[in-house]
Amino acid sequence: MSEAFILDDADVRAVLSAALGSGGDFAEIYAEQRRGRTLRLDDGKVEELTSGRDRGAGIRVLRGRQTGYAYTNVLTREALIEAAGVAAAAVAGDGSGQVADLRRVHAQISHPAAVDPLTADGPRLVDVVREADEAARAVSGDVRQVTVLWSDARQQVYLANSEGHSSAEERVRTRLVAQVVAARDGIIQTGFEGPGAAIGLELLNRHPPGEVGRVAAERAVLMLDSLPAPAGELPVILSAGSGGVLFHEACGHGMEADIVAKGASVYGGRSGEKIGSDLLTGVDDATDPGAWGSFGLDDEGTPAQRTVLFDHGVCTDYLTDRLRAAELGVGRSGNARRQSYAHLPIPRMTNSYILPGDDDPAEIVRSVKRGLYCDALGGGQVDPASGDFVFGVDQAHLIVDGELTHPVRGANLVGDGPSVIARITAVGSDFDVRQGICGKDGQGVPAGLGNPTLLIERITVGGTGE
Repeated sequence: MSEAFILDDADVRAVLSAALGSGGDFAEIYAEQRRGRTLRLDDGKVEELTSGRDRGAGIRVLRGRQTGYAYTNVLTREALIEAAGVAAAAVAGDGSGQVADLRRVHAQISHPAAVDPLTADGPRLVDVVREADEAARAVSGDVRQVTVLWSDARQQVYLANSEGHSSAEERVRTRLVAQVVAARDGIIQTGFEGPGAAIGLELLNRHPPGEVGRVAAERAVLMLDSLPAPAGELPVILSAGSGGVLFHEACGHGMEADIVAKGASVYGGRSGEKIGSDLLTGVDDATDPGAWGSFGLDDEGTPAQRTVLFDHGVCTDYLTDRLRAAELGVGRSGNARRQSYAHLPIPRMTNSYILPGDDDPAEIVRSVKRGLYCDALGGGQVDPASGDFVFGVDQAHLIVDGELTHPVRGANLVGDGPSVIARITAVGSDFDVRQGICGKDGQGVPAGLGNPTLLIERITVGGTGE
């Protein structure tokens, strides 16, 4: 696989000098070239097969808390200097900063792809999505619709700044998604399975297409026999992997330093305070090998890190970028991320995990007399200022006398982040992850979501059953 591209040092110094020419304190160039493909099969037909390339650079200039930003998709010296002038004009002041000699920085952690996904041609990818489609339809005659999506991307990043930092990195990500609709007697249910990773075609060895399609279909068909979910305050078990999205949304976003700095986070100013259960340790980890949200250097060139957010329930560190770390007077955690060269870096989660504990997952279920077992959570809404959330539950079972009984549908979980993490009374020794695209401020980035089996002592469940 090719090395990440690097711009000419002389050109870079000229661009950074132009960026500082109107009084900026700091200047940065973030350049990338990206190649990606998407293949979508819907109802047995290939509806979309696209392949695209993009390249460009963004120039950022800082002066105090002011930011100027401009970008271009032309990587010539002249175009970059022109963009630098536009960014500089937005923060014009007295004086002119200096550009330090460039020093190459190498990531200490890498996530190489064993097999470049771009070596698979169109016909091979068509075979992949068709295998998933056929496996899903073989599960049951109740399967009505199958959509399979393959995506891969290879991104080459180059970054340099006026402090002398210069680095390059290549990032590869692949994902296979199956969405299935099943119907019977007027009841319609859906199933989803979507593994992805910062690896290459070896993803298909870990998650064979037939297995991905089958799992999605089995989830949809299972829910056809579901009953309306009960309502009220109940013990709730989140299965391994299913609860990562709740931790991500209800806790993780509130730990991002831009939200904290605005005074809009329920966790702001609470570092060192015990908020969660003694059993809860939660981290954000961009160093997890090959994980969906992992990288070697963040989008400001800070090395990837494993940041502890809650240590046995105690609120510890926030997720920072350059600007917010300075504003809060804390270190940079390596969480500056951007969707592309056309976007500013902002603090974002990478792989947000609740770490495993010592409890036997089966015993956790046996300990509940009546409650809800959540196999899969869906989307939700969260207010970071209060931590209040509402999450839909895509798949769940009713627990009666320590056993999983019939599946239930239409459940919602209602609560707030601090209260829920304080009510965790058991943490399983197992662990699983899911993958998603996290949206914030108009940008989407890959985010890993992980957790062991968790028992929440009580949480409000919205449902229409008894």
